[in-house]
Amino acid sequence: MTSFSKQLSFRWADLDPNFHVRHSVYYDFAAQHRVEILESLGLNLKVFQTQHFGPVLFREECVFRKELKLGDAIILHTKVAKMRPDASRWSIEHEFRTEENQLCATLTVDGAWMDTKLRKLVNPVPEIAIQALASIPKCEDFMES
Repeated sequence: MTSFSKQLSFRWADLDPNFHVRHSVYYDFAAQHRVEILESLGLNLKVFQTQHFGPVLFREECVFRKELKLGDAIILHTKVAKMRPDASRWSIEHEFRTEENQLCATLTVDGAWMDTKLRKLVNPVPEIAIQALASIPKCEDFMES
């Protein structure tokens, strides 16, 4: 597997006054895809609640290349761009591409794991989180940070 991928379907409510997909929709789709990926790797809400940790983002940025419109067939590809060996810090990259593989947007998030009781970064990172992130395909230019 080269990435986790998902076919997107846009709704009328996803459009802005210029009739293209509004900027915040990209962020919503990327966030939902990250949650779905983590759930598929065993990191679900129950695990986060019982082990008292969860993901926290420090930066979220989208670079727009080509506008998306209602009816466009778009595939969202998700990979890990950077990660520390202990998975304590990481960057995930989402690419919005056409069926012809044309890049429309790249959304990148930088994050870590937070202890939900202490409200600070976890130390050490739970093994289930390390294994989950290690299972996600890496970008071609992946960097161990």
